[in-house]
Amino acid sequence: MTQKIEVIFDGKVLKPCTPIQLKKNEHYRVLIEIEDKKESDTAWDVLDEMTGSIEAPSDWAKEHDHYLYGIPKNT
Repeated sequence: MTQKIEVIFDGKVLKPCTPIQLKKNEHYRVLIEIEDKKESDTAWDVLDEMTGSIEAPSDWAKEHDHYLYGIPKNT
């Protein structure tokens, strides 16, 4: 049996956000994943997070058509 539930950690214990159907005094395995609450990011937020994380040639801005479409460089 597998259940997916949301919990909150109060500093000592995990507390379910909704009622769950589990047997008392039974052993369970728990997988912890941090919930990504950034559902309302704008395109600017995403681009801001990616700033500096993409490797590109130093003349990327000037020669982007060459790198994207293969046309000759403007040098």
